[in-house]
Amino acid sequence: MGKPLVLSYAGCSTCRKALKWLSEHGVEAEVRAIVEQPPTVKELTGWIAASGLPVRKWLNTSGQSYRALGKAKVDAADDATIVRWLSQDGKLVKRPVLVSGKTVLVGFKVDQYQQLF
Repeated sequence: MGKPLVLSYAGCSTCRKALKWLSEHGVEAEVRAIVEQPPTVKELTGWIAASGLPVRKWLNTSGQSYRALGKAKVDAADDATIVRWLSQDGKLVKRPVLVSGKTVLVGFKVDQYQQLF
C-alpha cells in the first residue's frame, strides 16, 4: 500500500490534529492542499462511493462557502450538482479527507484512524 493521501487545509484545526496523529503514529502521508487543488469530479465520484457516506456528508456545513450557498440552495440541489460544487471549492469539502488504498475517511475520528493504521 502506498502513502495515504490527505486533502488538508492549513487553516483547519481538525486537519492539523489528523496530520499530527499520523505523524505521531509513524504514518507518512502525502498532503495535498485542498483549496489550491480541490478534488476533481472523477476523484469525488470514486471517493464518495468508497467512503460509504452520502454526498451531503461531504459538505463542510460550518464553513463560509456553505453559508454563502445557503441551506435552501443545497437542500434543493441534486447529488451531481453538489459533487460539482465540491470540485470547484475545496473549502466546501469536509476535511480532512484521507485516501488510503480503497479506504476513504472524511473528517478526523481517532478510532477510524486507529482501525486503519
